[in-house]
Amino acid sequence: MPFTVIYDACVLYPASLRDILIRVGQAGLVHARWTDRILDECFGSILRNRPDLRPDRLQRTRQLMGEAIRDVVVEGYENLAAGLELPDEDDRHVLAAAIKAGAQIIVTFNLRDFPPQQLGEIEAQAPDTFLYNLIDLSPGIVAHVIRSMEEDLGSRPGIDYVLATLTRAGLRKSMDAIRPYLS
Repeated sequence: MPFTVIYDACVLYPASLRDILIRVGQAGLVHARWTDRILDECFGSILRNRPDLRPDRLQRTRQLMGEAIRDVVVEGYENLAAGLELPDEDDRHVLAAAIKAGAQIIVTFNLRDFPPQQLGEIEAQAPDTFLYNLIDLSPGIVAHVIRSMEEDLGSRPGIDYVLATLTRAGLRKSMDAIRPYLS
């Protein structure tokens, strides 16, 4: 049975990172979870920073995300948040969702906002560390996920394009680690 992870809004923001994180969930490596509030934060930030994007297209992306993974939305976590302490009160809902979902990992860029001494059994990991660890566990499956990303690109720019895009999204160590499995 795959372990459960919560994806923070910041790791769902970049499209290529969101894509690979959803795909490792679809591949069964992890049981990926998030909340409606996490998606509200993510897509709210995208709209603020990219006013050129159409809200209806982003709503469609959000809908497809919910359909991509079975049992992805965590509910009923809100009452837990008030009793939690984190450096940023606005992150308590993420930890509360992780507790409610029985998650082992919170995937986030904001590691300082999730200090280990306040997480209990849950570990916060940067997306590069998270994916690197998945490569260590199942390099063939992660390689397949990356190949499927390349196959889904209509213009067929090649696997090097996908690796470069994911490297720019913050996955440098992971892309270096997976490269030998893509030959």
